[in-house]
Amino acid sequence: MKTPEDIIREQQQAIWNQFAPGWKKWDDFTMQFLQPMGTAIISSLEVQDTDSVLDAATGTGEPGLTIASMVTKGSVIGTDLSERMLEIAQEKANHLGISNYQTKIADVSHLPFTDASFEAVSCRMGFMFFPNMAQAANELARVLKPGGRLATSVWAGPESNPWISVLMGIINRTLKLSPPPPDAPGMFRCAKSGLIAGFLKEAGLVDVKETVLSGQITYENTEQYWHNMTDVAAPVVNALRQTDEATIAQIKDELAARLLDQYGTGRLILPFSTLIVQGRK
Repeated sequence: MKTPEDIIREQQQAIWNQFAPGWKKWDDFTMQFLQPMGTAIISSLEVQDTDSVLDAATGTGEPGLTIASMVTKGSVIGTDLSERMLEIAQEKANHLGISNYQTKIADVSHLPFTDASFEAVSCRMGFMFFPNMAQAANELARVLKPGGRLATSVWAGPESNPWISVLMGIINRTLKLSPPPPDAPGMFRCAKSGLIAGFLKEAGLVDVKETVLSGQITYENTEQYWHNMTDVAAPVVNALRQTDEATIAQIKDELAARLLDQYGTGRLILPFSTLIVQGRK
């Protein structure tokens, strides 16, 4: 019999496989958006050129590919549940001529690696989707060598991320959608300060530290924003599938008016905020 975690795992795999084409289409844009979080993770890891590194929930390959370019005498393994996202990551590695990066389909709660396999572990925007975050933290700590470092990033709260929360607020109000259970996988599941830090401490890591990293994402206009969100944002796409074209047009018009009112005309510059959490074994 499948457990609730098995069901979540299968749902996550299906979602990310479904949205892989959209992520490939917008990969340059999305990787630029997420680069500050990757840079902060890499800085926290203090990697050496001989290190073996695990990039969990690697998606389309970052920050694992950047780390692989730094550990020239070492290697990086990028794991993910989605084989289609991993195909994109491997294509990027091949295109860039990065030969010390490889991908592996793996469940973060049951990693196929022996104890103490890696000098460093990175995980950018993955924890909020893991079925069992405590078990994931334990597994990531298990495969980390003594003295090795782990760093991860998660989204701060919706009030600090209007780049997505404004749109979802309009959708939820218009469609009268019920909020998901607070512990259901989703973008803001890990927004509570100290939550991920607590999991890392319970997993045996020390020198655990949480910092806030904020910035801005820039769109050419509201039209580009809409096309991006409806290609890559699973909660947006899945919600809009529940309604008709007229209602979607209404939501789009209200969104454009709201964004222009709050953030002005011309290029659309929206704030974001994340938490960077790091620790040492």
